Amino acid sequence: MTAFTVALVLVVAAAGLLRWRRPAWYWLAFGVTLAALRVLVRYRSVMDACGLTVPPARWRLSLARATNRPIPEPRPPRIRRLRPTRTGLVLRLKLRPGQDAFDIAAASDRLRHSLSMFGVTSREVRSGVVEVRMTGYDVLKRVQMPAETETRAMRVPVALREDGSVHYRDFRAIPHALTLGATESGKSVYQRNLVAGLAPLDVALVGIDCKQGVELFPLARRFSALADSPDTAAELLDALVARMADVYRLIRTQQRITVDVPDAEIAADIWDLPDELRPTPVVVLVDEVAELALYATKEEEKQRDRIITALVRLAQLGRAAGIYLEICGQRFGSELGKGITMLRAQLTGRTAHRLNDETSANMAFGDIAPDAVLAAIQIPAELRGLAIAGDASGGWHRIRAPHTSLRQAVNLCNRYAERTPDLPELAPFRPAMTGTATELVPSAKASPATA
Repeated sequence: MTAFTVALVLVVAAAGLLRWRRPAWYWLAFGVTLAALRVLVRYRSVMDACGLTVPPARWRLSLARATNRPIPEPRPPRIRRLRPTRTGLVLRLKLRPGQDAFDIAAASDRLRHSLSMFGVTSREVRSGVVEVRMTGYDVLKRVQMPAETETRAMRVPVALREDGSVHYRDFRAIPHALTLGATESGKSVYQRNLVAGLAPLDVALVGIDCKQGVELFPLARRFSALADSPDTAAELLDALVARMADVYRLIRTQQRITVDVPDAEIAADIWDLPDELRPTPVVVLVDEVAELALYATKEEEKQRDRIITALVRLAQLGRAAGIYLEICGQRFGSELGKGITMLRAQLTGRTAHRLNDETSANMAFGDIAPDAVLAAIQIPAELRGLAIAGDASGGWHRIRAPHTSLRQAVNLCNRYAERTPDLPELAPFRPAMTGTATELVPSAKASPATA
């Protein structure tokens, strides 16, 4: 009996230590079994208390009266599957007649308390079937991405969602996106994760960093073009607009619109072209968009209008040509001048890190997901990297990117430097590696050696 007591104390102590220091290990070792039993035992009473049951069918009531049996109890949604994951549980429910997926979503906070889980979210899989994802611990406190993720062309994992699933940046589904965040909010780390995810892919990276290149130029070995000033950025964007026009001419010549070709083979964008003819897709990363929109003189105003016009054209027409925009900034509103709101309307994806005021949150989500505005301004300062991600559909999630140092991002870009495509239109803006100290030169036009 003494040995059993000692062993039990050691197991309880180990479980408590794991729950404090390594919550993910605790969940896999102890938490998932306890949580599954708790859900199965409490399920019917919790659903009844949360108002997620329906009265029994009339034929069952009539049968109970006719046979003098007890009145059947209200019925909760039927459990179709209970699946454990590395961060929680996934419960798939079949709704009863008269129930709606919104009922489950509205009761998510009550379910979280009743089932003693850290978080509960739900989504409708199809008509009458709802998937409830429950997390057993705070997965965003110490982000650990899964070892295996679903990667495909132009789709990269960049962060972890609060429900334990992976947040992907899918450029083919959401071509252009806006990322906002105050200083020291984790915006740069999110951008590094995006570059790190794109580095192994067959894609051209183009960067515009008007902070003298301090954010993007260390990653220059994987970039096909870089600009560190509004002057160079204006010429680079003009070159991208010219490339877009050339790609459209190529698509037009390869559309194959004849009576002998099925409609499915008609090309409408670069992804419909044969592999040997498909141009390399281009991702344009703008580090601080306000530096491109501000001006102090008449000459700078003309240059500013030229830059914003080029960005609007790329946002409106660039998707089919394989040109995608990823625009970052601390603020993005009408005070930056004409054309800004038109550009923002084309940026489907929205990500907001910690913001200094509610107006900035409205700039990101006011026109697509008003519920996300309050969540964006409630991000605490000590949780750097925590962000709200949404899109034009109105849905949003809390996400957090894993911490990636600049050194790690540089090493990854250097490893995949041979994948950097050489695009003739962007050759003048290709960062050159000169000298023995690997000095980075922003472009041939800006290099003193070629002036």
